[in-house]
Amino acid sequence: MAASSETRAAKPLSRVRAALRRNGLSLVITVMFLAFMAGQLVAGAFQYNDDRAAHGEPPVALTAYVATGHFLEATAENWESEFLQMAAYVLLTAWLFQKGSSESKKLDKTESVDRDPRSARGKHLENAPWPVRRGGWVLKVYENSLSIAFLLLFLISFLLHAAGGVRIFNEEALAHGGPPITLLKYLGTPQFWFESFQNWQSEFLSLVAMVVLSIFLRQRGSPESKPVDAPHHHTGSE
Repeated sequence: MAASSETRAAKPLSRVRAALRRNGLSLVITVMFLAFMAGQLVAGAFQYNDDRAAHGEPPVALTAYVATGHFLEATAENWESEFLQMAAYVLLTAWLFQKGSSESKKLDKTESVDRDPRSARGKHLENAPWPVRRGGWVLKVYENSLSIAFLLLFLISFLLHAAGGVRIFNEEALAHGGPPITLLKYLGTPQFWFESFQNWQSEFLSLVAMVVLSIFLRQRGSPESKPVDAPHHHTGSE
């Protein structure tokens, strides 16, 4: 009896361990995101209140800081560049190649990601996602859904960046006796585009570094790297 009860108690624990193993990458990255977001929130609130104190204004609570243009602009500005990077990377790697890079498809053959699901028949489609089995325009959208999702997230972040930026711009304008401006007018300011371009260029710098460095350097165990013993001219991760 004792052995069976121990076995029953061990089953939930083994299921938890199995779930953690299956989802470890997304869970760890999410925890890191939340930790860094909390750090940004606290540090940003201190900075914002320091600026307010310098102008003789009262501090705001941490909960109130979340609704300020200072937090919204800084957060959305970075999200915008990340989603632009990912959308561009998904699309560019579908069409362009880089000899020797683990980030590129192979130069001399069609890969499984190029397979047209419309040509699939029988059992292969039994476990396919619903849009594949539905076909038509639903499949057309679904086969481009990853890039569409990143582009939509980029657009939302772009607009949030502008909304937070114009709020800060108008706060500073009013503090110095200047008139506020509209969101549309703020989109035409050098400040908005300077903030955007300085983030965009850094994202594409990291992409070109990843593509080129993966030709010559390795990380054993990572799917982003070629096998350690693969020659430099080998293209693709396997």
